[in-house]
Amino acid sequence: MRVDFYLLSSDPAPAAIALLARKVREAGERLLVVAEDLDLLETTSEALWNASPEAFLANGIAGDEHDARQPILLSNEVEPSNGASFLLIADGVWREPEDSFSRVLYLFDDATRGQARETWKALESRDGLERKFWKQQGGRWVEGP
Repeated sequence: MRVDFYLLSSDPAPAAIALLARKVREAGERLLVVAEDLDLLETTSEALWNASPEAFLANGIAGDEHDARQPILLSNEVEPSNGASFLLIADGVWREPEDSFSRVLYLFDDATRGQARETWKALESRDGLERKFWKQQGGRWVEGP
């Protein structure tokens, strides 16, 4: 599994999630976006629908009968009922991913930087796990430090 740490510095989380979600969908993968805050999930859903008129990012908030059909599912639980192989943690609070995920996108900001550091260190010794760090620079994501 690969875990990508994304430091948010210029874009708000919903805008950054829309950019990353587009890349996931272009790769033909499904995505589970997790955050505890329902307002963040709703704002993210709106950003996904409005990200690009010619290529909107269909999504839904978990909890109805259509969860399994959603290419992007937003939830407060790490439960990929849409068959997602990518997990995006949107609120900087680490949640242990299931083995079914091939990649985790972990977004954090200045307020959650300390927890991200702890998570980075905790994951260091795990076998079969690759970590990468990304930061925003000039409107793009570049690999850090």
